[in-house]
Formats: sequence, C-alpha cells, structure tokens
Amino acid sequence: MPRIVEPLSDDELGNIVDLLKKGEALPEDYRFRLFASCHKSELIWPGKNNNICKAELPFQAIEHIDTPKLNQLHNTNQSKSTWANKIIWGENKLVLSSLQSGHLRREIEAIGGIKLVYIDPPFDVGADFSMPIEIGDQESFIKKPSIIEEIAYRDTWGKGVDSYLTMIYERLRLIESLLASDGSIYVHCDYRLSGVMRLVLDEIFGESNFVNQITWKSAVGDTSAKNSKYIKSHDDIFYYRKNKDEYIWNDIFQDYSDSSIKQYKYEDEHGRYSYVPIDNPGGGGYTYDLGYGEKQPKGGYRMPVETARKWIEEGILLLEQGKVPRKKKYINDEGVRCQDIWSDISGSFRKEYPTQKPEGLLERIILASSNQGDLIADFFCGSGTTLAAAEKLGRKWIGCDLSRFAIHTSRKRLINLQVALDSKKKKYNAFEILNLGHYDRQYYMGIDPALPKDEKNSQARLKENEYLNLIHRAYKSEPLHNMAPFHGFKSETNHAVYIGSLDSPVTMSEIEDIISTAPKYSFNKVDVLGFEFEMGLNPDMQDKAKEKNVNLVLRYIPRDVFDKRAIEKGQVVFYDVSYVEAKINKIDDTVSVELIDFGVFYRQEDIEFVAHTLKSGGSKVIVDQGQVIKLTKTRGGGLEHETLTNSWTDWIDYWSVDFDYESLQDHLSGNNIFENQWQNFRTKNNRKINIESEKFKYSKPGNYKVAIKIIDIFGHDTTKVFDIHIDTKR
Repeated sequence: MPRIVEPLSDDELGNIVDLLKKGEALPEDYRFRLFASCHKSELIWPGKNNNICKAELPFQAIEHIDTPKLNQLHNTNQSKSTWANKIIWGENKLVLSSLQSGHLRREIEAIGGIKLVYIDPPFDVGADFSMPIEIGDQESFIKKPSIIEEIAYRDTWGKGVDSYLTMIYERLRLIESLLASDGSIYVHCDYRLSGVMRLVLDEIFGESNFVNQITWKSAVGDTSAKNSKYIKSHDDIFYYRKNKDEYIWNDIFQDYSDSSIKQYKYEDEHGRYSYVPIDNPGGGGYTYDLGYGEKQPKGGYRMPVETARKWIEEGILLLEQGKVPRKKKYINDEGVRCQDIWSDISGSFRKEYPTQKPEGLLERIILASSNQGDLIADFFCGSGTTLAAAEKLGRKWIGCDLSRFAIHTSRKRLINLQVALDSKKKKYNAFEILNLGHYDRQYYMGIDPALPKDEKNSQARLKENEYLNLIHRAYKSEPLHNMAPFHGFKSETNHAVYIGSLDSPVTMSEIEDIISTAPKYSFNKVDVLGFEFEMGLNPDMQDKAKEKNVNLVLRYIPRDVFDKRAIEKGQVVFYDVSYVEAKINKIDDTVSVELIDFGVFYRQEDIEFVAHTLKSGGSKVIVDQGQVIKLTKTRGGGLEHETLTNSWTDWIDYWSVDFDYESLQDHLSGNNIFENQWQNFRTKNNRKINIESEKFKYSKPGNYKVAIKIIDIFGHDTTKVFDIHIDTKR
C-alpha cells in the first residue's frame, strides 16, 4: 500500500525557511515530504551525488601489438577495418564517460555492444599496493605505487566507506549505461563492503535484475585472531543483468564432490547411477496404476503418467512387484550444474600483481555470461587476468587501469598469450594501447576538449597563467617575467626553468631557442619541464647545449601535479628523461637494431631517511639517482652501500621495434602509432634480455623510420626514432 504523505503546514514551511537561514539541518522527515523521489528505500551516505561525469575526451592509439611477423610489414588497411582489443591507460571515470559517445562507442556498438563487465575494484581499506620488482637477473626491491595511484586510493578510502561508495556509485552508473541490453555485470568484493554493495547495485540495476550472490572460497584468511572469531575465507561476487528478461546464459558445470560420487554406487552399460525418489512428499500427487504390480507412493507421484511411461521406455524407471518405483539418475560426464558457492577454484597461486585473481575464476564467469566473439570489459583490469581469460575463450575485450605499471604488466602477459596461441595455430586478436593523451590534462585544467579549435585555444590562453603557477608550486620554482622563453627560476639549485606546453611535446626548436637565449641572461643551468618530449632530443641536444656552456636537464612533468594535496605535501617528483643509445645494423635490405646504452635517473626514497629508520643488522633496497642500492646497517651502526644495478641493461624490462614507424596513424590525431613488430622482455622464468633484435627484411626500397621503445622496470617508456634508406638489393 503506498505511503500517504501529509502536506507541509504553513508553520512547518516557516520552520524550514528559518532553519535554512540559520544554516541548520532539516529534520529527516521533511526529506520524504518535500521530495517525491524520496518515497523509496535507498542507501544514503555523506557525499552521495546523482551527478555523473560527462567528459567526452578523444582516445588516442599509441601502440598496436600483434604476434611478431618479422620480414613482413603489416597490412594497415586490415588493422583499421577490423576490431583490435584495447588496453586504455587512464582514470576509469574519464574513460567510462568518454566511452559514452564518439568513434569508439560507434565501434563498440558495431560489434554488438559490451555484453559482460567484470570489475574487482580495490576493496581492502588497508591495502599496500607496493610490489616486488626484480632487477636484471638478480635481487628484487619493493616498488611503491606512484603518487597518482596513492591519491586515487586516498580518494577512494579517504573518508572510509563513504568515499568508496561515492567512487563506485558513479562508475557503476556509467557502466550500466554502457552495457548492451542483454549484458551482465559481476562485481567482486569482500565482507567489508558486501552489505552496502548489494544495496548500491540494487539501486542502479534494479532489485529485479539481481541474479546471484556468489561465494568464492578464495583462501584461508587471517588466522592470527585465534579463539576470537571465525576465519575469513571467502569473497563475494554479485551478478546482475541489465534486463531480467533479456540475457545471455550458458550452463556451467562443476566437478562432483567425492561424497556426491559415492552416491552413484550402481553401474550398468550406460554408466554409474543412483536411485532417486519419485514420490510427492507433500501429498496430493498423481495417482495411477502402471500395470506392473507396483506399490503406489504414499503421497502420490510427482510426475504425470505420460512422463512415467516415457521413463519406462527409456529404461530409467525401475518397477518391482509390491515396491514403490524408483528412477535411475546417471552421473553426468560434464559434472553438476554450477552452484553459487565456488570452492573448486583455488585463490592460492603465485601473484605478479597485488589484486590478481586466478584465470579459472574469470573463465567460469565469461563462459556463463557471454558467447564467442562477444565484447568483455574490465575497468579495473590490473594485471590483465580478465583480458587474458577473454582472449583464450575467443572473446573481444577492453581493459582499463590508472597504473602505468598495470598497463605494462598486462601488455607483457597478452603478448606471451598471443605467442602461445599462435604456436598452437589458435586464433587471437591484435590489441592496441590507448590513452586520453593531452586531453585529460586539458580536462584537469578546466579546458573543454570538445570545444571548436579556436574557442579551445582561447580558453587555454586564459588558463595559461594558472597552469604555469601550478607547475611552479609543484617544482618549487619562482616565476620570471619578461625573460622569454624562460618561465621561472629555482633558487634551491640556481637553475632557470622552462615549462613546456600543456598539450604538446617540447620540440627541437624550443630547445634550440633555450640554448641560444640562455647566455643572454647568464643562465648556464636550465631545467626543461614537459609532459612529453619530441623523440630524439636527449642526449644529442644536451651535448649541443654544453658547447654553449649550458647544462640542460630534461624532466617529465608527472600527472601528480593535478592534485593539490600532492603539491601541498611536497610529494610531486619530476623525473629526468631517460635516454637510449642504439645503432642500426644494415646489410642491403636487411636491418637489425642493437642497444648501446640506456640511462635513467629515478629516486624513490631518501638515503638519509632510510638509514635513520633502519635497525641494527637490517637492510633495505632503494632507488636513488638512477641506481638500485642495498643499504645495510651494521651491528656497530655503520652503513654499507651495495649497488645492485651492475649494468645499464638491468633497468630494461622490455623493448620492442617498429621497422616502419610511419605505416600506421591514429585516425583522430594523425600521430604515428607504434606497431610492435619485434619485442624481447623479461619474464618470471627467464630474466635475460637480448640487446639486439632479430633481422628484418624490407620488401621494397625507400626511406623508412625505425622506432624503438624501451620500458624500464617501473613501467616508464622511452622511444627513439632512426631514419634509414633501403636500396635495391645488389
């Protein structure tokens, strides 16, 4: 019966006005009487907001990866006309919002839409997302999450469950709008959030679209609290459909338990079987005589006579004079239909990523709620387990993550899978890596990327000072005026500062202008800051600067600058641009690439601080000024340093080559897409890295660009491009 809501009296209306003027809270009952939309049960928390992100930012393809087909340039028309799976690096709220419309949405709809989403958002309020990183083929050290990852996690858990719900509520609403009409979603969480997560999902997808709450016996949990509570040993997975009457479902089977198998103790030529009753235990069943002198069940039969006669013909109804009939039930070779308690998939396995789940878990979900060729998505993809399971099962996929390291981990995993599938003559899809490029930076600065070019440029000019001041605060430099092209000065180091554009790389011509102008102001040390740098700037331009007595330092502006909390706490770190030296080995129309040197200049922790916190006899591996160092405090209080990076190759985790870098362009930006034609990388089982590529044979003469991409042990990439000319073979 609908609730009758009494209208507010004049006195109550006056009371509301008085309370609002005083800035005081309204009585809770007024909410239900003021707003008709509140006449339903819903979960309310501080910070809940029905507004969702509406950013529409263009995606940019930056890398295309297929199983290497050395000595054969790819057919670029084919890669443009067929679906390529996608790993998207970026904040998933912006990614989800940007998927709502535009070219990629049309591409998704053209292949049937997103049929299945699995997400495993971070639900451990005390999680430590540091992870071990192996150095070359020797020791490992702990990689800390980037500041942008830490801040994203703070945003999620800063106010406990309230801020988590705010984060997940917006993303679930965006996901719901992206799902195909027959799509499904599985949301993974644990006891901390299961109660509230069910209510949030009910609100967004509708209670009637709830299907299952799956209990996965993930592992034996914390056993330290002895004699005080039950041991936590499971996660929950909520399964909802977009429409209860339109969905994809394929029966999934589990193996029989040992106790179940023991019940099938009889056997005939058709296999093992047991007997099952056919009476109607509640009474009021069917009554009839089958004519074999059988005894009628006390409560009658549970099936009509037609079914009974059919079973007799099939030989599965046992009839004996004076006894109640029994039905044979044969053991099913496929197993028993899958239940909502999963204890047959182990959560104990070697993880390469903190929140990694076993592939078997994802395979079961994908098989049940999608068909071959369907599109699967995971917007917290981590190490790429969902993507790998989807690829193995012949599904298309989209993955997204904020972590650069997660993107790199997924890339290596999926390349390995491509090679494995190809070696078994099994089909696979190429995949590409996308990001939001400079558009997400514009968004963070309040510039609307969707505006026409002239309007956007006008808005960017108005925001320029705000942008420069933001970088100055993060870099701890002071602005300079009327000293173009320089923007500031860092008193701490006596370096002039040049700040690159928000939405384009620092170019060769900008560097040349800096070098030629620096002596005019007596600047002999200049820090050049940029989000991106034109390929090939370092170290050649630095050598050119030294000829003019200018010490040039190129540093990346990290995405962390867009969070004022990171700036206020002094957590923003500007890393020096890595450099790579390589040579092209060319014989006639055949080319290989050989690495000569690779330099990085990272710093993760302060040596003095770590030394101070170390206990006597303790040790810790840290990164300082481009070296991985093991610090050990002796029993006498002294400090021993051991450098673990013995060679420049120790920094390289992965490298790849595009032998025809201009052959494939992004259709929106027009930028070249790095087409991965050969690669070599370290794995858990093989820590060696080759420094020379395989040989590539060109099919025709001409001018080509050869690009190499190196990804270091932190997941950061460095690219260099060479120009070559191929003559007709002599």
